[in-house]
Parts: sequence; structure tokens; C-alpha cells
Amino acid sequence: MKTLDSNAYHWRTHNPGRVLNSALRRFEQRVMDLMTEAGHAETRRWHVNLTRHLDLDGTRITDLARRSAMTNAAMNELIGQCEELGLVERVADPADKRARIVRFTPTGLAWLDDFGRAVAVAQEEMVREVGSRNLSVLLKDLAAYAGSID
Repeated sequence: MKTLDSNAYHWRTHNPGRVLNSALRRFEQRVMDLMTEAGHAETRRWHVNLTRHLDLDGTRITDLARRSAMTNAAMNELIGQCEELGLVERVADPADKRARIVRFTPTGLAWLDDFGRAVAVAQEEMVREVGSRNLSVLLKDLAAYAGSID
């Protein structure tokens, strides 16, 4: 049996994707903790996957699924969960009555305001840890790297 050199596989845990994923999980967990403190304990990180891609004036389900890299069926399930929480509703698309759009409810917009405040607090905590200039450069460079993905 071949002896494995763990140093040869160091790249598995020390690469940009792994580090970015870990940072994202930490940031999102902090935001979710703050949302719980704000009275939104029922919200989960996967609900944010819908709300972060939802335009304020509403979005077609197929577009939400595409933006979220999910199947339409999975997106419909997620929408159903968010409907049960009172965050979103499905309505007829004014441009095509056969199609449905998802939009925030008034409760959902209030939730979005709380979410924005939680993100601001988590970001300020990140600034204190990594520095304002470093975070600014990081965000600018990551946005350039991401290009037109979103």
C-alpha cells in the first residue's frame, strides 16, 4: 500500500475555494445568530438563498432557480417554506398571466430590513477583525473575479 504524504494534499484545505467557503459559513452563521436575536429564529440559511436572489418588485420562479443554481422543484419547495413563514407570496405575473412571480410580503420586507441590519453588524465585526481597507480591497477584488456570474 502506498504511503500518503499529507503535505502533498495540503492544497485540499488551503485553497481559495475552501477559505472562501469557510469565511462565508462564518459570516452567514453570525448573521443568522443576529436574526435569531431579532426574533427570527425560524429563518434558516437556505431561506436566504431565495431572498438574496429575489428582486424587490418580484421575480419569476425560473429566474430564482437559475440565480440560486437550484432546480425549479427545489426552488418551489423553498418558496413554500418562505410562504409559510409569511416572507413571500406567489402572484400572477402582470406581463404574462400564465406565469407566477414571487415577491416579498409586508412581513417579508420587515424581515429584509432586520436582515440588512444583521448584515451590517456582522460586516462591522468583520471590519474590526480584518480592517476596513483590507475588507474593501477584498470585496473589490472578489467582485472583479466573480465578473458576471451573478
